[in-house]
Amino acid sequence: MTLTTDPTPEAVVQAQLDAYNARDVEAILKTYAVDAQQFEFPGKLLASGHAEIRPRMAVRFAEPNLHARLLRREVIGHIVIDHEDVTRTFPEGTGRVEMIAIYEIRNGLIQSASVALGVPVLD
Repeated sequence: MTLTTDPTPEAVVQAQLDAYNARDVEAILKTYAVDAQQFEFPGKLLASGHAEIRPRMAVRFAEPNLHARLLRREVIGHIVIDHEDVTRTFPEGTGRVEMIAIYEIRNGLIQSASVALGVPVLD
């Protein structure tokens, strides 16, 4: 998905999901503010800014089976909440994990992303 000059919060998050599934680091960074932060819910800081987000995404995108399937999306103003089923390669093997992601969108970019993960289920 290509972002317009004034994307809706939903369009920003969809572009992020599309870039994630394409495993495109540069495309995903285009959806994040330069000083964006990523958290593990409820508040554990995982990465701050593009310099820390880029290597986190590069490692994740090296997983050959990586794919996030959107189960449900809710949009409330500048907040977007996604419920996803993510296929991954875990240290123990391949499998899936449910994830809730809460995105705060400001000025057409993700300012913060907070994720809560379920229990991985191995194939």
